[in-house]
Amino acid sequence: MIEAETITAVMRALADPTRRAVFERIANSDEITVVELTRGSGVTQGAISQHLKSLKQAGLVCERPEGRNVYYRAQPGGLEPLADWMSHYGVFWRERFADLRNLLKEIDP
Repeated sequence: MIEAETITAVMRALADPTRRAVFERIANSDEITVVELTRGSGVTQGAISQHLKSLKQAGLVCERPEGRNVYYRAQPGGLEPLADWMSHYGVFWRERFADLRNLLKEIDP
């Protein structure tokens, strides 16, 4: 199972709705700058930078400096810890629902 700290970092990073929206914009772009993320977001450039810092620390985005600009893109394996964690519990719940289905069949054939 994935280390709890990694899962917690990803969940915390994505728990904030604004940060999640920033991540979605990054994930839907090849690369995007802070200026582009700020435009039309209703959030200050400083706030966007703070959200990017959290996303970067969680391993969800990476950056590529070029001259005066820094380009951000989604980190390919960034959501993997969360997906693995959800997959683990998906198996757990599928088994429980199968048990429930069998029990209901026994009660009311």
